[in-house]
Amino acid sequence: MCTPVGLLLTWALADPKFDERQVLAAQIDNEPHLAAARPCLLILADKGYIAAELDVFLAARGISLLRPSYRNRGTPHPAEPLLKRVRQLIKSVNDTLKGQLDLERHGGRIIEGL
Repeated sequence: MCTPVGLLLTWALADPKFDERQVLAAQIDNEPHLAAARPCLLILADKGYIAAELDVFLAARGISLLRPSYRNRGTPHPAEPLLKRVRQLIKSVNDTLKGQLDLERHGGRIIEGL
């Protein structure tokens, strides 16, 4: 999670087998001050975060989630065009984290890298 200008607030390195929606819920439960310090918090996400359970979980904590809508389901959220504008920011933050954690160059494929 980061601010609209790319300042990192929190992050999680999770097993790819975990559902990303569960990882988000765990982050919010483990760091409740993030939502408490930001009333009406808005989280921008991709289509992978579509789940009624997640919507209820976030709403109970006063958090809104903006994600792309499916083409065949109702009218899109009025702020949905905002998602396209922040896509580059999201990619930049992900690349920064990968670089700082050496996720692309970990060397785990050779004995010396383990």
